[in-house]
Amino acid sequence: MIAFTNPRVQETSAWFFARPGDMLVAIWDAVSGAYAAFFRGAIYNYLQDDFITALRPLTETLRFATPLIAAGLGVALAFRVGMFNIGGRGQMLMAAAAAGWVGFALDLPWGVHLIVALLAGLVAGSLWAGIAGFLKARTGAHEVIVTIMLNYVAFYLVTWMLRTPGLLQAPGSNNPRTPAIEETAQFPRILAWLNPSFNLHLGFVFAILSVVLVWWILSRSSLGFQFRAVGENPNAARVAGINVKSMYVYAMLISGALIALAGVSQVLGDARTGFSSGIDAGIGFDAITVALLGRSTPWGVLAAGILFGAFKAGGFSMQAAQGVPIDIVLVVQSLIVLFIAAPPLVRAIFRLPAPGSAPKKTKQNVTKEVAAK
Repeated sequence: MIAFTNPRVQETSAWFFARPGDMLVAIWDAVSGAYAAFFRGAIYNYLQDDFITALRPLTETLRFATPLIAAGLGVALAFRVGMFNIGGRGQMLMAAAAAGWVGFALDLPWGVHLIVALLAGLVAGSLWAGIAGFLKARTGAHEVIVTIMLNYVAFYLVTWMLRTPGLLQAPGSNNPRTPAIEETAQFPRILAWLNPSFNLHLGFVFAILSVVLVWWILSRSSLGFQFRAVGENPNAARVAGINVKSMYVYAMLISGALIALAGVSQVLGDARTGFSSGIDAGIGFDAITVALLGRSTPWGVLAAGILFGAFKAGGFSMQAAQGVPIDIVLVVQSLIVLFIAAPPLVRAIFRLPAPGSAPKKTKQNVTKEVAAK
């Protein structure tokens, strides 16, 4: 894709049969230059003069990965309970609105202000997701439909609040944007003592702690055992005495809180000067891909989130240095989902056995004469 979108490759392809070497050289220059720019933008910029400054791309990758890890954990937890939480956008928006309002409207001491803003965002996102869990438990409403509809409700609700003075709109402004977040409510930059240009903030630490928390819930707690049992077979879990309806509600509440952490991280960590209705930045949907790539496991989500954070950080560098369209990153993310979905689809079409399953025994035709012997 990098080669096909490169202007020099397209130009040399016109005389490929006359001088094929020109096109091959152009392809090499395009691809190698793009990957070098990606490395410099996502991992280590070897063109910098000192080692610390050269590490800034890695910190940017981790910063972009922070909300993806948190939101991916929320989607993955819902997957493990057999639910598809596609309402990440709405949950992030509600969390951002609550945390942002506390961040600029309240005057609290340092430390207390940050905790209150964080808790407000987590509660708002958790309750917004809990609506879908409650409706599924009480009425059987499908969580996919409910969460999609709640995305629209949250978007238009936050848009209205951003256009209403006294709610989220900055005083004296006609733009649908909030005031700047108070410094006492902002996530501090955890590596600023090394280099003031490092933007990695405390939200990354919370994301790592969330990975450990979700791992402990799913692997070491009785609640996690019930989650996994309901996800494997809700009917069998119900026979075993597990309250399946309660598990649906609990799972969506925790899932919403994890996705809300992504929204809070965006507001208190990155959008310090204020935010608009686009604060979710598509992370709610990217989290679905992260959860799928991570196989709905906490450590897998961590690795997938860092990979997608590198895509975001390196993609901008490729576009700036080599002119590679940033849309290629979106195409790669889409292909990842396609490749993840392809194996079960191919097995279903061609009726192939799943990996690790016992082979089917072939039925032998035994004649009466052989059976008599």
